[in-house]
Amino acid sequence: MLTAKDVMTREVVTVKPETSVEDIAQLLYAQRISGVPVIDGSEKIVGMVSEGDLMGHVGAVGEEPAKRSWWLRLIGNAPDTAERYTRTHGRTAADVMSRKLVSVDEDTPLAEIARLLEKNRIKRVPVLADGKLVGLISRANLLRGLAVARPEKSVSADDRALGDTITKELRKHPWGAFTNVIVQDGVAHLWGFIDAESERRAIALIAEETPGVRGVEDHLTFRPVYEG
Repeated sequence: MLTAKDVMTREVVTVKPETSVEDIAQLLYAQRISGVPVIDGSEKIVGMVSEGDLMGHVGAVGEEPAKRSWWLRLIGNAPDTAERYTRTHGRTAADVMSRKLVSVDEDTPLAEIARLLEKNRIKRVPVLADGKLVGLISRANLLRGLAVARPEKSVSADDRALGDTITKELRKHPWGAFTNVIVQDGVAHLWGFIDAESERRAIALIAEETPGVRGVEDHLTFRPVYEG
């Protein structure tokens, strides 16, 4: 049975509570990601900022967000109105982030994570160990895991060790830092984005040359190009 630690992204891009909204928007664009955890000075996660949190922000989109109708403003309570104003005009991550945190630990099964995402209508969930952020699982990570999982089999300790060995070697290179590796029955499944075919081959070579790997399945795709 695959768990969070088998499919999570370990190299997580994060921001601080004081990071500006403009810097967060640029970071999401540059990294081709849709959300980031907010980490405080104690390295604990205090919130999440997603594309959705920025969509209605004045500073992020450069124009005034759509206003609520006058009668909705009249019946709305003051705290809600104040919170809405802060989230659309705030200057930092602390102002716009979602503070309601849903998290999992490293041993949470993928099926449970899938139900959690669906129940809370969220696209990603942080993975915590002793209160510290150790990874992030998005819907894409989840689907990758489910794509290779064999429900009738548990993930062996050898497979997990192989995945960790390949990942550790990939992290030594900028072109392999954000590759996800899932090993099952000795076969290494490679997921992530590449910018050139040479990166595809280099990543595959690292997996192929790892002792104990019986085969490699390449699921790597070219990084999407966003046009501004």
